[in-house]
Amino acid sequence: MTYAADLSPQHAWEALASDPEAVLVDVRTQAEWAFVGVPDLSAIDKQMVPIEWSSFPAGTVNDAFLQQLQEAVPQDSSVYFLCRSGGRSVAAAEAATAAGWAKSYNIVDGFEGPVDEHGHRAVAGWKQAGLPWRQG
Repeated sequence: MTYAADLSPQHAWEALASDPEAVLVDVRTQAEWAFVGVPDLSAIDKQMVPIEWSSFPAGTVNDAFLQQLQEAVPQDSSVYFLCRSGGRSVAAAEAATAAGWAKSYNIVDGFEGPVDEHGHRAVAGWKQAGLPWRQG
């Protein structure tokens, strides 16, 4: 692992709530934010920072990711990366760590989690953990 740690959605929520400088960066696409939903951090007086890791539908990596992260998140902050199921957020945490964000974390299972035996994302993740979210 080349980043600080993997955390469950619940542990990430607790860390975000207890650390005033901690930031949640959602690396999903604009389409996912709009149609699937987004974490709602209003109860802890925060807002999630949306920065696409890759674009939809092409899936090309966002070449401006680190620049956009630099503009939004101080390098000494703890930063928690979230995607759909935990893959893109690992890549984002690795890239951020390599670029100087020493406290970069991956939220395992992401916002929706892996698919179940029926192909539905109803097994794990932010939403299944009962954490606050809203429709985009």
